[in-house]
Amino acid sequence: MAGSPNASNMVVGLDIGTSKVVAIVGQPTDDGGIEIAGIGSHPSRGMKRGVVINIESTVQSIQRAVEEAELMAGCDIHSVYVGVAGSHISSMNSDGVVAIKEREVTPSDIDRVIDSARARAISEGQRVLHVLPQEFSIDAQGGIREPLGMSGVRLEAQVHLVTAALNAVQNIEKCVRRCGLDVDAIILEQLASSMAVLTEDERELGVCMVDIGGGTTDMAIFTEGAIRHTAVIPIAGDQVTNDIAMALRTPTQHAEEIKVKYACALTHLAASDEMIKVPSVGDRPARDLSRQALAEVVEPRYEELFTLVRDELRRSGYEDMVAAGVVLTGGTSRMEGVSELAEEIFHMPVRIACPQNVRGLADVVRNPIYATGVGLLHYALQEMRHGQGLESHGGVVAAHKGRNELARRESKESHSALAKIKGWFKGNF
Repeated sequence: MAGSPNASNMVVGLDIGTSKVVAIVGQPTDDGGIEIAGIGSHPSRGMKRGVVINIESTVQSIQRAVEEAELMAGCDIHSVYVGVAGSHISSMNSDGVVAIKEREVTPSDIDRVIDSARARAISEGQRVLHVLPQEFSIDAQGGIREPLGMSGVRLEAQVHLVTAALNAVQNIEKCVRRCGLDVDAIILEQLASSMAVLTEDERELGVCMVDIGGGTTDMAIFTEGAIRHTAVIPIAGDQVTNDIAMALRTPTQHAEEIKVKYACALTHLAASDEMIKVPSVGDRPARDLSRQALAEVVEPRYEELFTLVRDELRRSGYEDMVAAGVVLTGGTSRMEGVSELAEEIFHMPVRIACPQNVRGLADVVRNPIYATGVGLLHYALQEMRHGQGLESHGGVVAAHKGRNELARRESKESHSALAKIKGWFKGNF
């Protein structure tokens, strides 16, 4: 990366969504926040429900978004942290146990116990994305967050395992590599979003975060500071647009505009005397329609979505443990009436959240649309702070990386150091 004063510690988050691709460049601030240096966004055309369906289109969208972010940040982007979502992702809680070698827990003991927890039978064609420690026990003493340096004989770990379909991940990697970029890590999108929008208190008390995007709605449930359950629901903003297009008989791009400008998720909040112009298909004249009639189309879809989220929350067994309620984020959560409707369905407090702890282009990124993009930066910087091997903060941390990954990364780093020097010369001479 070139051009900026502190380019060595810049990281780039790439959120390849169903409706848009966002690239965000940032660097750590001294107080643990993020300084946003550049942002690029481009409509995404090659994705459906979080999965690549057209490599060519996706590559173009990534390229445009990355170029825009490079221009704004004044640097060259070589590698990115990529978010992944979609119904192919599955998660489960697992545990592992090892003997403590020196009667005192060392980093290698923690590595080994996490390795033994990840050794669950993963089905064919799945790849482990994250092994997220929830808590440790030493000799039947449970509830330990940081076991390092403690005395004992037997160390147990409870972890949350997240796996994704191998081919879906490979297709995303392929698209990113076709743009001449390296993939630093692939991260579950709702894990990233939760790092951007949730407070420490919410994670401790218990919270259900729901990221409503264009193609998928991603859920993550936290209690006692650790992630307990993740799920993906294949209903989101695209379905709302589709409903409007069908019910009002208007082309999809007009339906999207009407949704963003005028839609309301609760019928009784919309005024019946406020009229909107609805373009027709073909060369027929536009029609007038009340905002209330539009809300009548939108409300049932949001109701269905929140009912599915509530059912998933019940199925997970954590419904009574999310005292902090529900936190909504993502572009589709921004509509008027969404939080009121959600409170009616969940019977618990609901807030709509924007990314926190950001400086620089804060007024731009303080928007639920950028929750995942900013979250990817939070994830990347947390991984850098903890040194790539041992991660354990609050259970919301980097996936445990094998030694070979580290070796690969070291060789990549020496390679990218050369590239950075080349880039610096290009940028400055």
